[in-house]
Amino acid sequence: MGFFDMPLEQLRDYRPDIAAPDDLESFWRDTLGQARALPIDARFERVETALTLVDTYDVTFTGFGGTRVKGWLHVPAGTDTALPGVVEYIGYGGARGLAHQNVTYALAGYAHLIMDTRGHGWWAAGDTPDDSGELGTPGVPGLMTRGISDPSSYYYRRLYTDAARAVDAARSVPLIDPERVVVTGGSQGGALALVAASLVPDVAGVMSDVPFLSHFDRAIGLTGRDPYNEIVRYLSRYRDQVATVRRTLSYFDCATLVGWATAPALFSTALMDETCAPSTVFAAFNRYAGDDKRIEVYEFNDHEGGAEHHQLVKFAWLRELLGRL
Repeated sequence: MGFFDMPLEQLRDYRPDIAAPDDLESFWRDTLGQARALPIDARFERVETALTLVDTYDVTFTGFGGTRVKGWLHVPAGTDTALPGVVEYIGYGGARGLAHQNVTYALAGYAHLIMDTRGHGWWAAGDTPDDSGELGTPGVPGLMTRGISDPSSYYYRRLYTDAARAVDAARSVPLIDPERVVVTGGSQGGALALVAASLVPDVAGVMSDVPFLSHFDRAIGLTGRDPYNEIVRYLSRYRDQVATVRRTLSYFDCATLVGWATAPALFSTALMDETCAPSTVFAAFNRYAGDDKRIEVYEFNDHEGGAEHHQLVKFAWLRELLGRL
């Protein structure tokens, strides 16, 4: 590991020309329209944990294709009024976990909704299957190539839609102020936070750490690590599918979608990150449409990024943002 990507001074000005499909806007407008034609039907059922400072609710809402997506809602114990809300998305391979595992934002005084990740759950437990049936062509292990033969069947069409619907679900519960919902996550979760801010542009803010799923053309040729390397392995076997795969990925590139995002944004990246290379993060940051944005750079870190140190930055950024609303 070392400094394998561009120098920081070049990264700050890196604005690659990334081709977007002509029907990108209509693709996502139609996708979200179909999803929102179904009632969100968000349900919040109180569950008991061993925690005395936090009240927890088992969440279920309607995501892509009518799939019932799970989640957790944590609030400070005894909360009976609307709080600012933080919707959190989880990194690749993880899901909502167990009820007591992640209560950070509730302990900081926020309503904290954690979205489960359909089909994931191998390093944190999940409860939402990817049951749409739109699997498309064969793929390699993991979810990066599931349905990748066509944008309509690609796995991330379903997950991106779930991410947008999680904001709808958060806004439907009386314990969350619908005008003060911030989205966050790291890696895949960081990408989903950017997607949510792009597809639901009136969120109050977005905190995206070392985001995945950005600037695909560069990412899959630069890193030798999974999850991007799942696509490399797929194309090394299905050699005639390169153009098809690139077309599909163009509908899901965060560095393109963030052209619709205007909420205040806090990004982070690490210059030794060999999973989500800093140039792919800066591609999204520099193309992000909102003017109120900043990026924290952790020079000597890999994909863990700023970790616990950056959490303090996020708490301070949240307080400052919400104090302006």
